[in-house]
Amino acid sequence: MEAKNPVKKSKLGKRKSDEGTQKSSVGQAKQHKEQLERLHEKDPEFYDFLKEHDQELLQFDDEDIEEDSDTNLEDEETQEGDEIEEDEDASNHDVKKKEKETPKKVITSEMVDSWCNMIRETGKLSAIHSLMKAFRTACHYGDDKEDESKLDFSIMSSSVFNKVMVFVLNEMDGIIRNLLELPAFGGKKETIIDLMSTKRWKNYNHLVKSYLGNALHVLRQMTDTDMISFTLRRLKHSSIFLAAFPILLRKYVKTALDLWGLGGGALPIASLLFLRDLCIRLGSDCLDECFKGIYKAYVLNCQFMNAAKLQHVQFLGNCVIELYGVDLPTAYQHAFIFIRQLAMILREALSSKTKEAFRKVYEWKFMNCLELWTGAVCAYGSEADFRPVVYPLTQIIYGAARLVPTARYLPLRLRCIRMLNRIAASTGTFTPVSMLLLDMLEMKELNRPTTGGVGKAVDLRTILKVSKPTLKTRAFQEACVLSVVDELAEHLAQWSYSIAFPELSFIPGVRLRGFCKSTKVERFRRATRELIRQIEANSQFITERRKAISFLPNDPAVASFLEDEKRSEASPLSQYVLSLRQIAQQRNDSLVESSVLVGENSAVFGKRKIQESDEEDDTRDEEGTTVFSSSWLPGVDSKDKEPKDVKKKKKRKTEQEERVAIDEDIVEDLVLSSDEEDGPSSDALSDADEEEGKPEPLKPGSKKQKRFTNPSKKNVKSQAKKSRKRKGVK
Repeated sequence: MEAKNPVKKSKLGKRKSDEGTQKSSVGQAKQHKEQLERLHEKDPEFYDFLKEHDQELLQFDDEDIEEDSDTNLEDEETQEGDEIEEDEDASNHDVKKKEKETPKKVITSEMVDSWCNMIRETGKLSAIHSLMKAFRTACHYGDDKEDESKLDFSIMSSSVFNKVMVFVLNEMDGIIRNLLELPAFGGKKETIIDLMSTKRWKNYNHLVKSYLGNALHVLRQMTDTDMISFTLRRLKHSSIFLAAFPILLRKYVKTALDLWGLGGGALPIASLLFLRDLCIRLGSDCLDECFKGIYKAYVLNCQFMNAAKLQHVQFLGNCVIELYGVDLPTAYQHAFIFIRQLAMILREALSSKTKEAFRKVYEWKFMNCLELWTGAVCAYGSEADFRPVVYPLTQIIYGAARLVPTARYLPLRLRCIRMLNRIAASTGTFTPVSMLLLDMLEMKELNRPTTGGVGKAVDLRTILKVSKPTLKTRAFQEACVLSVVDELAEHLAQWSYSIAFPELSFIPGVRLRGFCKSTKVERFRRATRELIRQIEANSQFITERRKAISFLPNDPAVASFLEDEKRSEASPLSQYVLSLRQIAQQRNDSLVESSVLVGENSAVFGKRKIQESDEEDDTRDEEGTTVFSSSWLPGVDSKDKEPKDVKKKKKRKTEQEERVAIDEDIVEDLVLSSDEEDGPSSDALSDADEEEGKPEPLKPGSKKQKRFTNPSKKNVKSQAKKSRKRKGVK
C-alpha cells in the first residue's frame, strides 16, 4: 500500500493542475465576454461592424461557459473513473477498451457515387470531407498497420480505388477554387499569399493540404507510367497552391525530378511540364532547386552512350534547355557555375597531363555537358542575359578538341567541331574551325591506303575513341574524311556572304589542294576537288559583288552586304551544303534503326502531343477511366506478378546493354599517333594500348586463361609432328 501512495499523489497532483487549467479557461471565457460588453459601450459602430461580418465572435453567452464547465467536470469524472479502474485491474480495462472501439466503415461504390452526385449538384461540404477521407484511405492503402489505424475508412476494392482517384484528380482542383473563390484556372503566387490571411483560407486550407499531400504519397507508390503521367497532368493545375506549403513544394520538385530522369514513355514530358509550370507560377520559390536538380539528373543519365540511348540523351538535353528558358537571368547564374566547373576540369588536364585528368575530359559525361550548354547557347545566345556564356564555352570546347591530337580521338574532335559550328551559326561569331579540320587531313591515318580491310561501319556520333584495329579500316577512314569535308563546308558556308570570303577561304583552299595531291584514295580526291570547286565558285561570286560597292571595309554598311542573297541562300556554297546535309542524313539513317527507344518506350521529343492547355480538358474523364482501369492498388508491386522468364530476359537484356555501353564509354590510355610519338605526352603512356585490339586481354594471374591459350600452340605443334611421322612411315 505504501508503494502505491506516491502514484496516487502524483495523479492527484495532475488532477489539481487540470482543474486549475480548466478554471483558468472558464475565467478567460468570462473575461472575453466582459471585454465584448465594454467594446459595445465604447465603440458601438465597430461592434455593429462585427455583428455584420463576424457574428460567431459575438454569439458568446453564459450558457456556453456553463456548458464548457459542465463538460469539463464530466470529463474529470470519467477520467477519475478510468484511473481507478486502471489501478484495480488493468486487464479488464484493456478488454473494455477493445469492446468500445467502433468498427471502420467499408467504402463501397454506392457511397462514392452518392458523394460525387452530392458534390456535383449541391457542393455539400460534408460530402467533400467524406470523399477526401476516402481519397486518403485510397492513397495510403497498403501502408503499415500503424498508419492504417489512423484512417476513418477500411480497405477498398480496386474498382472503388479507381473511382475515387479519377473523380478527385479531375474535380478537386475546381472544388477547391470554388470554395476559395479563385479563378477556374491559372493564378499567381501573390494571389495565394494574399489569400492566406483571409478567414476563407483558414477554413478550407486543410482540404488543400490533404489533397496535395495524399496525391504526393500515392504518386510515389505508383508504378504504371500512364497513371503517373495522368496524375501529374491533373496536379499541374493545382500547383499554384504549393506556394502556401514550402515543405510539400520541395517534395514535389524532388519527386518530379526523379520521375523525369528515370521514367519512360510520356512520363518525362509530363514531369517537365509540371516543373515548368511550377517555375512559371511560383518563380523564385523553386527556380534554383529545379535548375540544379534537373542538371544533376541530366548528368546522371548521360554518363554512357550507345546508339539506342543517343536520342534519349538529346531529348533530356532539350528538356533542360526548355526549363532554363523560363528565367534567363537565373539560368545564366547556374550556367556560369556549371561551365566554370567544366573549365576547371579542363585546366587540371592541361596542367597535370596525367591519364586520370585526361579521362575526366574525354568521357561522355563531360562531352554531353558541353553538348547541353551548346544547345542552350544556340537557343538563347542572342539574348543579352545569356550571351556572356558564349566565349568561355567556346574556349572550353576548343581546348578539349586540341587536348590529345591523335587519330584515335578523331570522333571526339569532330563532335567538338560540330558544337563550334553550331555556336558560330546561332550567334554570328567567327570561330577558327578550319585549322582543326585541316590538321586532321594531314594525319597519315587518313591520307594513306588502309591495311585493316573494309571493317564495320562506324557511327562517329556514338563513340569518342576508336581501337587500333578500327583505326586501320577503310570504313573509319572514309567516315572521318567525309565528316571533315562536311564540317569544313558548313564552316565556310556560314561566311559565304561575307565581303572577306576570298581572303578567308584562301588558306583552306591551298591545304585542300595539298591533300588532293598527297592522298592516294580516289574517292577522297573526288570529294575534296568538289569542295575546292565550290569554294572557288563562291569566291568568284563575292568578288563580282565587291566590284559594285564603294564603301570601305570598316564602314558599318558592310553588315548589309548581300542581305537579300543571304535570305534566299543563293551562294554556291550554301547550295552545296544543302546537298551534303541530305547525303549525311541518309548515311546516318543507314547506320541506326529508324525507331530509337526513348527510355523504355518510344516517345520522341516534339512529336508526341500532350494536353497543355486548360481548354483541352474535355476528354479528361475518359482518359482517367482508361488509365485507372486496372486492378492495381498502392502497396502492391505489379512487377512481382511478372513471370520469371520475362524477368530473366529483361535482366539479360539490361546487362548486355550495360556491357556494350561500358565497353564503348571507357576512355583508355591515351596514345599519340605515330607522327607524334616523340612528343612530351608519350612518357605518360602505358603498354596496355598495344594489346587493345585483342578480344580478350589476358590477366597475368589467371591460370584458366593460360590453360586455355598456351596448350593450343602445343597441340598445333604435336599435330604437325604426328603428320610428319605418318608421312615418313608411308
